[in-house]
Amino acid sequence: MRRPRSADPRWSDVTPKSLFLSRRAVIAGAGAMALAGPARAAWTVDEPPTALEAITSYNNFYEFGFGKDDPKRHAGAMTIDPWSIKIDGLVDRPGTYDLADVLKGQAIEERIYRFRCVEAWSMIVPWQGFELAGLLKRVGVQPGAKYVAFESLARPEEMPGVRKMNLDYPYVEGLRLDEAMHPLTLMATGLYGEPMPKQNGAPIRVIVPWKYGFKSIKSIVRIRLMDREPPTTWNQLQPQEYGFYANVNPQVDHPRWSQASERRIGEGMFAKRRETLMFNGYADEVAGLYSGMDLAKFY
Repeated sequence: MRRPRSADPRWSDVTPKSLFLSRRAVIAGAGAMALAGPARAAWTVDEPPTALEAITSYNNFYEFGFGKDDPKRHAGAMTIDPWSIKIDGLVDRPGTYDLADVLKGQAIEERIYRFRCVEAWSMIVPWQGFELAGLLKRVGVQPGAKYVAFESLARPEEMPGVRKMNLDYPYVEGLRLDEAMHPLTLMATGLYGEPMPKQNGAPIRVIVPWKYGFKSIKSIVRIRLMDREPPTTWNQLQPQEYGFYANVNPQVDHPRWSQASERRIGEGMFAKRRETLMFNGYADEVAGLYSGMDLAKFY
């Protein structure tokens, strides 16, 4: 991973013209996203982005069903305007914040991240968003806070998976505070220069690029600062398979499949597999967060 140089091609330069949307038009017409200010380039990788169609048609969003295409088929029914996020717990300024208030003043960046699914699939995604650390600093993190808990929308009248209770809803996730405050951790509001598609977690979600995809909780309605490790959906459901940390680690296999290699989504089942990188290729930036920890135990 590297920071871009001025001479580097942008994702728009290597994207088919039919998929490219002018940044200026997006910022002018994206509603609440415009309140956050113009997008600026930040992180990138030396690989072309995955096609927009692949990113938006192969999703885990169980509130709409377990099939990878269920979110695209059903998410259109989800209402995302108005939207608010409750921020509470060990913060100085708790409250329920309208999305426009959450975004106001935030510096929106374009970041091309490796994105890893637990089933050994991966993508290269051009996200738009802002650092979670900026939001947490604005609400004031109290000294006793050690963890950040997240909660997704659970609206049975709009979400068939919630109606069927295919999981215990609402969907919840969590990060250690230092993970949440790391500059790579993104509150994503869009991808490919467009507002976040509903099936990908509109209007706002978390992206933690060195962790598996189920850490990237979608359609967030609550953020809570805590002094203890919060419950997470998959850790509660199958603790023998899903630990709290969910770091990408090719040296520790999932009980039902190897994590040592991966396939790029959109390249087909018979495409050559790639070696999975430690911390998804972000080891230089984040390995120090886990110094001295047994990563086979804290998986």
